[in-house]
Amino acid sequence: MQDYWLDTHTMKAFVVTAPKTFEIQDVAEPKASAGEIVAQVERVGVCGTDVEFFDGVMPYLHDGQAELPMRLGHEWSGTVIEVGEGVDKSFLGKKVTSDVMMGCGNCKRCNDGRQHTCADRYELGIRNGFNGALANKLLIPARFAHILPDSFDFELGALVEPAANAWRVADAAKAAPGKQILIWGTGTVGLLSAQFCMAMGASVHMVGIDPKTIGLALEFGVTSAGTEVKKIDGGYHSVVDATFDASIPAKLVDIVEPGGRIVLIGVDNHAAQIDSRKLVFRDITVVGILSGSPGFKESIRFIAEGKVDVKKILGGTVGLNEAGNIFLGNRPAGLGFEPKILVNPNA
Repeated sequence: MQDYWLDTHTMKAFVVTAPKTFEIQDVAEPKASAGEIVAQVERVGVCGTDVEFFDGVMPYLHDGQAELPMRLGHEWSGTVIEVGEGVDKSFLGKKVTSDVMMGCGNCKRCNDGRQHTCADRYELGIRNGFNGALANKLLIPARFAHILPDSFDFELGALVEPAANAWRVADAAKAAPGKQILIWGTGTVGLLSAQFCMAMGASVHMVGIDPKTIGLALEFGVTSAGTEVKKIDGGYHSVVDATFDASIPAKLVDIVEPGGRIVLIGVDNHAAQIDSRKLVFRDITVVGILSGSPGFKESIRFIAEGKVDVKKILGGTVGLNEAGNIFLGNRPAGLGFEPKILVNPNA
């Protein structure tokens, strides 16, 4: 899709060339064609999906949906610096982020609002070779861009996408006053999901393995957090798997109340096994969350209205030359323990 870049100017980009191997390369700058925009990238979040690609274990690499070398980065923010033919000129100078899932726009799924499940979709920095945001500039179709409020800085903008996933988790869990929700996993998505569930009025309990992020969850104001599931009166109306542990979904089937809901957003490299008979006999609803696509507007609204404070999960920002250390698990001195690290591609 992007082979027509003919501009002779170059920019810096973080490219994964093989598992656990990367280069900071000089690549051609993008040029906007009809319907497209180019943004100066200011911040990019490092996501668990990115790490899976870096480590070479992401299933897409093994079923033909992606291949190395590739440019990662799908949680991002920046400023529009160029618009292609047919794009409203008012985009110029706007702070933006974008959807990750970019459907074809013509199929039934795209036409009925399920473009994030389009069989022919591109996924930014993930699927079908669409270059990601770990570079100085990024090209995307304008129809997938989300203009950010003037009050947002670039850090907030780069957190909109993971927060959109978390909003979808809270929505799928039917978070509301009087609901007791268990979230297993105190990483980025788990902690953000807890904030959204609480913002919707639910009582949230968390299970994790890292004492620091468990402590952070308690600072957020969750009802309980620890390394073991806490038994509560009345049980859990909804339970969430926000881990990379294939053993968790089966455990949640036994934990959730009959008639309750299981929300799955964490994905291990191996298939999780669930006894479907238990789902039937206990009248349990299971919801899988593929992406934050349907949650962007609500994510931006909740952040703008101060209902969630997504920066609480931010451990700091590094330059493009330090990004490799983050992927290798070598966090530079001076960064916080919080789970989300951002990259400034221009630093």
